[in-house]
Amino acid sequence: MPKKSLAALAAAALAAVTLLSGCGGDAQAGGTGAKLALDAPLPTEVPDGVKIVVGDPATQVAFKLSGQLDKVSKYTTFANLSGGPQTTEAFRAHALDLGSVAEIPSIHATWTGLHVKIVASKFRLDPINHPIYELGIAPGVQVKTLAELRGKKIAYSPGQAQGALVLKVLKKAGLTKEDVKLVELPSTGDVYPNALAAKQIDVAPIGGVQIKRYLTKYGKDGGTTIQHGLRDDAGHLYGPTESLEDAGKAAAIRAYVAAWGVAQDWIDKHPKEWIEGYYVKDQGLTEADGQWLVDNAGHPDISGDWTDAIKRHQETIELLAKETGKPVIQAKDLYDLRFQTVASDAIKAAAR
Repeated sequence: MPKKSLAALAAAALAAVTLLSGCGGDAQAGGTGAKLALDAPLPTEVPDGVKIVVGDPATQVAFKLSGQLDKVSKYTTFANLSGGPQTTEAFRAHALDLGSVAEIPSIHATWTGLHVKIVASKFRLDPINHPIYELGIAPGVQVKTLAELRGKKIAYSPGQAQGALVLKVLKKAGLTKEDVKLVELPSTGDVYPNALAAKQIDVAPIGGVQIKRYLTKYGKDGGTTIQHGLRDDAGHLYGPTESLEDAGKAAAIRAYVAAWGVAQDWIDKHPKEWIEGYYVKDQGLTEADGQWLVDNAGHPDISGDWTDAIKRHQETIELLAKETGKPVIQAKDLYDLRFQTVASDAIKAAAR
């Protein structure tokens, strides 16, 4: 099952990239061709005809609901693409300029020789009480504390946020990989909840509405969840450096990041419209599920100072490097600091 699932995931990613390339052509074709050094000031005017390809489906809906879509679409083509593996493959195919991911894809992309930069970051104001993930516990398995993870079969997805979270949890519990049995499974769709229900694994990080649904569906059979007590709230926009080295595309990316910041703020201030327009109409969830997700997320933190974020990212890099044998890279090199205040400044300007 794991090998088959992983193969299916890879095939899906390749198919998405192929489709994107076929529909949008080479992503590089949308720029001006004028070279821009990575330490040069960002241009503030998007030249006519410049287009960037962006994989950020949720924000696309936010643009539509908030009335920003027409403005953004002047320089943006959206791809229905998300998640680290698919985004990275699209970068390699020169079919994407910007993607929305967590903190792990930029690390693994760099380890595989792909040069990328983070241009926007979003966190949660109270991340410990509003985590993205909880640890799902299979029916009949007794785990109430992190120490009780010893000897358990834990779902593990290397290269994804859930996999890194598992390693962080083990470290917090004073355990090593040898103290548990890591079962490689892709963290897509309902793979983790179904594997827990079937008792193929004992523990898995599950996130979003899957937490609520897992407890609703399997709680009567003894399925539970526990909090991990760690920050897991990092969310980034990142892209290949080759896009940032095109002056026209760099200007478009800057404009997109500014609009993205305003859209995130709009989502926070219009929860009812977001629940109805995104969770219910776009994602097919119930209103109750949407309300649970909004309540669980709390409020966003979009700061104009990335110092603490880079420090936390470095800690993640060092943990992953130790566990995987990869070289330690510098988190600060993953961030394009020219964008550090773009989103927060745009939010302030919109408020005025």
